[in-house]
Amino acid sequence: MPLSDNEQRLLEQMERALYAEDPKFASAMRGANRRPGAGRRLAIGGTGIVLGLVVLVFGVANNNIPVGVLGFVCMLGGTAYAVSSKRRGPVGVVNAAGTVRPPAKRNRNKGSFMQRMEQRWDRRRDER
Repeated sequence: MPLSDNEQRLLEQMERALYAEDPKFASAMRGANRRPGAGRRLAIGGTGIVLGLVVLVFGVANNNIPVGVLGFVCMLGGTAYAVSSKRRGPVGVVNAAGTVRPPAKRNRNKGSFMQRMEQRWDRRRDER
């Protein structure tokens, strides 16, 4: 059942308010959709897992340790490929307007790790 014009308008207002209030949360929720090609990655990874399992069982049955290790490595690679995702689209921070700005450049010359942590702690304490 399609939304009425009033419901559609209210939904758009709620989305804009969410982006304005918490853009980081809104971008995290928007990124939760399945990406195109995820099914193909799962199929290829699953094939690698099954192939690795067959090679592992064959290596153990013939008492051939290197073949068993190769099967295990194939299973591990298939699993890693299946659960990994290819990053697509802009990478950065979502503004309140819904646009994406690139992440800030990191300047490594600001001091030691502990000095940077102390600066962050002081900034957070001052915000309260």
